Amino acid sequence: MHRPDAPLGVAVHNRPMLALATGVLLAGMLLPFVAHAPNRLVSGVALQLWQVPDVWSCVALIPALPLMIGAFLRQTGMVLWGLLAAAIVLPVGLTHVAAVSAEALSLSAESKSARTSLGSGFWVMILATALMIPDLTARMGLSPKVRLFVSCVAIAPLAAMVLLGHLDAMSIMKEYTNKAALFHAALIRHFVIVLGALVPTLLLGVPLGIIAFRRPAFGGPVLAGLNIIQTVPSIALFGLLMAPLSALAARVPLLQSIGISGIGLAPAIIALTLYAMLPIVRNTYQGLGEVPPQVVEAARGVGMTPTQVFWHVELPLALPVFLAGLRVTVVQAIGLAAVAALIGAGGLGSIMFQGLFANALDLVLLGALPIIGIAVAADAIFNFALISLQRTKT
Repeated sequence: MHRPDAPLGVAVHNRPMLALATGVLLAGMLLPFVAHAPNRLVSGVALQLWQVPDVWSCVALIPALPLMIGAFLRQTGMVLWGLLAAAIVLPVGLTHVAAVSAEALSLSAESKSARTSLGSGFWVMILATALMIPDLTARMGLSPKVRLFVSCVAIAPLAAMVLLGHLDAMSIMKEYTNKAALFHAALIRHFVIVLGALVPTLLLGVPLGIIAFRRPAFGGPVLAGLNIIQTVPSIALFGLLMAPLSALAARVPLLQSIGISGIGLAPAIIALTLYAMLPIVRNTYQGLGEVPPQVVEAARGVGMTPTQVFWHVELPLALPVFLAGLRVTVVQAIGLAAVAALIGAGGLGSIMFQGLFANALDLVLLGALPIIGIAVAADAIFNFALISLQRTKT
C-alpha cells in the first residue's frame, strides 16, 4: 500500500547533468554529425550519427545514458566518479567515430579535394561534455591539483589522436597541413601581440591603481576614463589609432624605421593595452581597498616603513583580487588580438578572417579553435592559482 507521506515521482539530484545529457542525446539523434563535400567551398551533404560509414557509430552515445541515469541518483562519491569517467570517455568516442567516418568518406570520394567537416551535432555534444566535467569536479570538492589532473586526463586522448595523425582525414586537419607554416607563424605572432600588450599594461596599470588608491581625487577620473575606453568597439579603436600613428610616423622617420605606423603591430598593442588597463587598475585599487586598516596600523606599529608595509602586508593581501583582474586582462587580450588582424597585425585572427573571406568554415575553425583553447587554458591556470592561494590563506 502506498504511504501518504511517500514522495511521488522520481527525484532529480543533478539537474545540470540531466539537461546536458539530454542535450547530448538529442544532438546525437537530430543534428548533423559530419558533413561531406566535394571541396572546401561547398557546404556538402550532412550526415547524422547513425548515417556515417562507421557501423559502431551509435555506440559512441552509450556513455550519455549513464550520465542521464546518474542525474536521478544520489550524488555520492562513487556515483560522481562514475559520471566523471563517462563524461571523459564520451568525447573520445565521438571524436574517434568522426575520424573513422572522415577516413572512410575520403577513400570513397571521387576527388582528392573532397572534405569531411564536423557538424553542429558533434560540437554541441563536445560542448555539453566540456561543461559536465567542471561541474562534476566542483560537486566532488576536488583540490585544485586534482582538478587540473582530471582536465589533463580528459584532454590527453584527444591530443594523442591529433598528434598520432588519427584525425588527418578531417577537413580541419587538411587545412592545417596545407597551411602549417602560416599557422605556426600566426600562433607565434598572436603570443607576441598578447605579451606586447600585457607588459605595458602591467607597467602602467599597477602604478595607476596604487596612485588611484592613495589619492581618491585622482582615482575617480582615471577609472571613469578607462570605463569610457571599454565602451568603444575594438574595430573603431583600431581605426581611431591609424590616422595619428600614420601622421606621427611620417613626421618622425625613426618611428617608421622601428615598425611604428598606422597599421600593423603598433596600433594593435596600443589598443589592446588601453582595453586591458581597466581590469588591472580597478582590481589593484579594489585589492588595496580590501586590506583591513587594522592590519596596516599594526604593521606600522611594529616599526615597518611605508615601503615595507606595502610589500609585506598590503601586496600579499591584495594579490587574489589583483590576480582576478589579471585573469580578465589576459583572457580579454587573447580574444581581442584576433581582431587586430584586420589592421595587419597578424596572429591567428588572420587565418580566421582568411576563412571568412573565402567562405571556408574549417579555415575559420583553424584560427578560432586555438584562440579558444589558449583562452580557456589561461583562465584555468589563473583559476588554479586563485583557488590555491585562497586555500593557503585559510
